[in-house]
Amino acid sequence: MKYFFAAIFSLLSVVFSAQENADSLAIRKFYTYHLTQSNTYENLRYLCKKIGGRISGSPQAEKAVEWAEQAMLKAGADTVYLIPCMVPKWVRGPKEQCMAAKGAIKEKLTVCALGGSVGTGKKGITAKVIEVTSFEEMEKLGAEKIKGNIVFFNVSFDAGLVSPGSAYGKAVKYRWAGPSKAAKLGAIATVVKSMTNANNDVPHTGAMGYDSLVKDASGQVIKIPAFALSPKGASMLAQLLLKDKNLQLYLFSDCQMLPDVPSFSVVGEIRGKEIPNEVIVTGGHLDSWDTGEGAHDDGAGVVQSIEIIAAIKASGIKNKRTIRSIAFMNEENGLRGGTTYGKFAENEKNKKHIAAIESDGGGLVPRSLGIDVGTDTLAMYYEKWEKLFKPYGVLITNGGGGADIGPLEKIGATQMSLNVDNQRYFDYHHTPDDVFENVHKRELELGSAAMTSLVYLLDKYGVFKK
Repeated sequence: MKYFFAAIFSLLSVVFSAQENADSLAIRKFYTYHLTQSNTYENLRYLCKKIGGRISGSPQAEKAVEWAEQAMLKAGADTVYLIPCMVPKWVRGPKEQCMAAKGAIKEKLTVCALGGSVGTGKKGITAKVIEVTSFEEMEKLGAEKIKGNIVFFNVSFDAGLVSPGSAYGKAVKYRWAGPSKAAKLGAIATVVKSMTNANNDVPHTGAMGYDSLVKDASGQVIKIPAFALSPKGASMLAQLLLKDKNLQLYLFSDCQMLPDVPSFSVVGEIRGKEIPNEVIVTGGHLDSWDTGEGAHDDGAGVVQSIEIIAAIKASGIKNKRTIRSIAFMNEENGLRGGTTYGKFAENEKNKKHIAAIESDGGGLVPRSLGIDVGTDTLAMYYEKWEKLFKPYGVLITNGGGGADIGPLEKIGATQMSLNVDNQRYFDYHHTPDDVFENVHKRELELGSAAMTSLVYLLDKYGVFKK
């Protein structure tokens, strides 16, 4: 009997070894395709240079939807769905202005309006500026010091954190919630140091939100203008305040929020040949801020996901499960695309979303594939797949997911993400510098290759459950 079991074990070892070798060869072919044949970089060039910044509700966003539909069909999608969603239409208006005044001396500071902010009015506003480094400091000053003034949130990234993404997460509350918290104490505008660890004169926009609970005596939600200062602008303002605590600041913007307009997320699909009811999703967001070209954020994720379809088609592999590439609309200022696709997927009674992979960290060097599962289950992924990615410098790590695929978690889709070396990401994030020229071709293609390889393994083996 022991010889029988030994023979069975030996046979299984041969089978597993053959499978591993076949997977290794398939992944090598995917990397070769992406590095030598793919349209990823040229697709990004078109999206950035022919269409440009694509804020939700803009003519550029509408053109991007049309482009994504055609790009997915060209990549080889069996079909393309347009998932409708109503999106906010915020218009920036003419270039913003900021001037610090110290007697007869005036210092121009570089700013941009935060997404969703109201404008100052045609004449702009001028008031004393109050510097704070935390919400707690502002609360201690109270309405007596804040009322009628402009609040300056001088909050830097925590340089001690290795991950700039963690530093961003710690600081971004001052951009998002700062205006309403300051308005509650009577402030008439806010400026915040840009969300970056760079030290240049480039301001970073980004979404802010008005707290519906902060109202005036008539019951109307208080909305005050909100700006981001460039890092150098914030440093200059802080230095000026050291010399003059009564420093006045002039601010101008003419942005406005218009009624919601219709738009779409774009879904390219290749149907599964054996288990078509099981769906694997990959995606990035098609919209971007208007100040740049949306190259890293998130044109990169969109073109990487589209090229997965092309790579699988070119390989000749007959995918078992249904694979969808999604260009989500309105991630930056509303998440309407991710939310509406989540509802669409929930209502697909004949489909089961088993996994969702998001790329929204920029077209930089891939470092890991994040998988949001328990430790024991992660060990299964690591044991079975880690050696396949090791030759390409990609790890299997815990903690995947993303804003647009988040709604799919509640219907059972394991959350995953392409994680990149993000040390330079916040140099470009939400700025005029987020342009095609700042994306490296091979870095972009390596990310798409890693994603394609993960999709291939998920398609072949499914997801692991402990």
